[in-house]
Amino acid sequence: MSYRQTLDFLLYQWLHADALKERERFADHSRETFDAVLDTCERIAREKYAPFNRTVDIEEPRFDGEKVILPQATHEAQRAYAASGMLSAAQDYEVGGMQLPYTVEAAANSFFAMASVSIGSGLLTAGNANLLMVHGTDLQKEVFAKNEFAGRFSGTMCLSEPQAGSSLSDIATRAVPDGADFGNDPLGPRYRLKGNKMWISAGEHELTENIIHLVLAKIPGPDGKTIPGTRGISLFIVPKKLVDHEGRLTGERNDVALAGLNHKCGWRGTTNTLLNFGEGKYPVRGEAGAVGYLVGQPGQGLRCMFHMMNEARIGIGMAATMLGMAGYQASLEYAKNRPQGRPIGPDGKDAAKPQIRIIEHADIKRMLLAQKSWCEGSLALQLYCARLVDEQHTGTPEAVDEARLLLEVLTPIAKSWPSEWCLEANSLAIQIHGGYGYTRDFPVEQYWRDNRLNMIHEGTHGIQALDLLGRKVLMEEGRGLQLLAGRMTATMVRAQQQAGLAPYAAQLAQALQQVGAATRAAWSTGQPGEALANAVPYMQAFGHTVLAWIWLDVALAAQAGAPDAGNRGRLLSAQYFFRYELPKIGAWLKVVESRDMTCADFPEEAF
Repeated sequence: MSYRQTLDFLLYQWLHADALKERERFADHSRETFDAVLDTCERIAREKYAPFNRTVDIEEPRFDGEKVILPQATHEAQRAYAASGMLSAAQDYEVGGMQLPYTVEAAANSFFAMASVSIGSGLLTAGNANLLMVHGTDLQKEVFAKNEFAGRFSGTMCLSEPQAGSSLSDIATRAVPDGADFGNDPLGPRYRLKGNKMWISAGEHELTENIIHLVLAKIPGPDGKTIPGTRGISLFIVPKKLVDHEGRLTGERNDVALAGLNHKCGWRGTTNTLLNFGEGKYPVRGEAGAVGYLVGQPGQGLRCMFHMMNEARIGIGMAATMLGMAGYQASLEYAKNRPQGRPIGPDGKDAAKPQIRIIEHADIKRMLLAQKSWCEGSLALQLYCARLVDEQHTGTPEAVDEARLLLEVLTPIAKSWPSEWCLEANSLAIQIHGGYGYTRDFPVEQYWRDNRLNMIHEGTHGIQALDLLGRKVLMEEGRGLQLLAGRMTATMVRAQQQAGLAPYAAQLAQALQQVGAATRAAWSTGQPGEALANAVPYMQAFGHTVLAWIWLDVALAAQAGAPDAGNRGRLLSAQYFFRYELPKIGAWLKVVESRDMTCADFPEEAF
């Protein structure tokens, strides 16, 4: 079963993405145009990305004192991706977009993540531009966003700082008005920024004419002090090179300097940087301070940035999914061809018999099936979330509101679940290869290294768990959780009518009841410290329950389809998930329900 066959099934037989052409926004499209986009991206990924995945892992970015040097393959991949139009695939025709459903865009981008996540495609650039299309002024959209969609400029997000990490309330970057006319610049109120930003992906390179940094900073009041916490954070456009009001480079460098390259265990082909803003290395008009333009209102920066952060979180979930999928495909191919061992007969093993392929061993099948259930289930979840984005943009008012709330609840799962379990899939891919898996002769060790970053990327595992249990399941009096439970119940009702799936419907109903009970028990004392002490086990159980629902829904589509090998594999993957994975939630939820404080209360000196 090829990846493309899996993708086509999920898109068309399960999600019925081709029905989106009935909506006015997508009326110019058809199944044929959707497939043409998928074909193009699959070809570019195969030709420009996959052959160079090892190259960019070995030839890391380096700084020659003036510029960052990247392999030529990265430049060619970037140009091919920009030329494909995928940076603006879901945008309006008026801004150069194709008005594609986001579901199709997400599916098409999956090819690049699978071929070489390290080379990258346009995750941050598109997210940067999408944020500006919502929160920027008309001129900011014209000068910055449209040039990013065209591939002329690229984009970053600058949140973390060396001393603050994920604690954004503690950022120290400051922004002060630039001159007496700071409020009269057509590009927006103009400020000077000073501070340091860490872990900035694609923060310095020569792949595009310009780099547009979206930077979180605090504006001091008249007393020189900033507002504590996140309420004082504002958002600024800080271009690497200054531009005029028509987007043309002025020839002047902004005061943004590369302080160093971070060398990670994975994603080595992506430049990762520490940037100094306003240190005076590139003074503008003789003054230190990076020129930045305010986006939105002062103090609303984090609210604006969440537009990009949530998009990036789902993007990271897809990256983790596709790295898992790449490892699964590689280990499946290896298992089909590697002879080792002999079958166990009534009298034990007969050494005189020829060796069998390792895929014939039960434990190898177990590891392959685990990978298949985790990775294909994750892919289905990512595409389901993408379908909710389309609903949010083109549905009825009621559907728009439901999609918004469901996305709020599912985003922490869409990011965290694949980053944990598709990483585990990569570990099993190495295990199947045996000692060879630990060498660079095979790609699976790189897939694991690349995937290990995703539990940290765009909000660590712990942060996603706090977001889920501390905010998402409680927001709007739990309405989002109720909506999700309603969707699950609808799937269970359908499955109860199918003899082969009815037991899974009953098992899912019990799991949903357990999650609900644990949610109530966690918050029963009203003490956040007790409720959130076991937020990660809660998220693990919640995620497994969501994935069980996804697999049950997929199984319904498979059972209604042709009785071929692909659908048989999907039904057996659902069986595996319900028999081997879903039972794990009991242990996770037990500590949540009892508000166990073993970890929280463990004394530091006892470590």
